[in-house]
Amino acid sequence: VPLLSGAKSKREGGDSMLLLGPFCGKPACQFINTTPGKAKGVCADSFVRSETVLVPDVEAYPGHIACDGKTKSELVSPLIFEGNAIGVLDLDCLALGAFDDEDKLGVERIARLIVDSSDW
Repeated sequence: VPLLSGAKSKREGGDSMLLLGPFCGKPACQFINTTPGKAKGVCADSFVRSETVLVPDVEAYPGHIACDGKTKSELVSPLIFEGNAIGVLDLDCLALGAFDDEDKLGVERIARLIVDSSDW
């Protein structure tokens, strides 16, 4: 379960990036671009739009970034602090359609708990 945070991270060229934080799983992308016009992938979309993205089939998602080729579905919720996305909570699953609207609500509550219990 990756926790991606920090769109304030800048790399060469001034692009805004999410930086991969603590996670459990195979090696994954370390940075995800969140710069308008360059952002792509489920995590970037959730971050930029400040909304949860539920993807039943990652192969059908435009711009999906495959960090683990076995992943089939994904659920990403933004971490919102003082009205701004500061990161995302990303859950991947090896099964198609693994997440539903109930999971979405639960992950949004977990994201809120993470933000509320952290010293930003």
